[in-house]
Amino acid sequence: MPITKNAKKAHRSSLVKKASNDMVTKQYKEASKAVMKLAKTDKKAAKALVPKAQALIDKATKKGVLKQNTASRKKSLLSRATKA
Repeated sequence: MPITKNAKKAHRSSLVKKASNDMVTKQYKEASKAVMKLAKTDKKAAKALVPKAQALIDKATKKGVLKQNTASRKKSLLSRATKA
């Protein structure tokens, strides 16, 4: 547990950042899972969801939740899954 005043403040701010990062992560993961699930059954519907999922991945990258290469890999995986 933090003891000093600065450590307490740093701990509070880290909790706020974690909550924000968790929300961003949850959004792009749910979108990716939806695309992958639809890719198995309905390719056209999955293709319609790909841009939204890729946009969420880009936002996660911009906020520093994902690294650039990881984001590129995830976006590539989504587009490959929806191809015929």
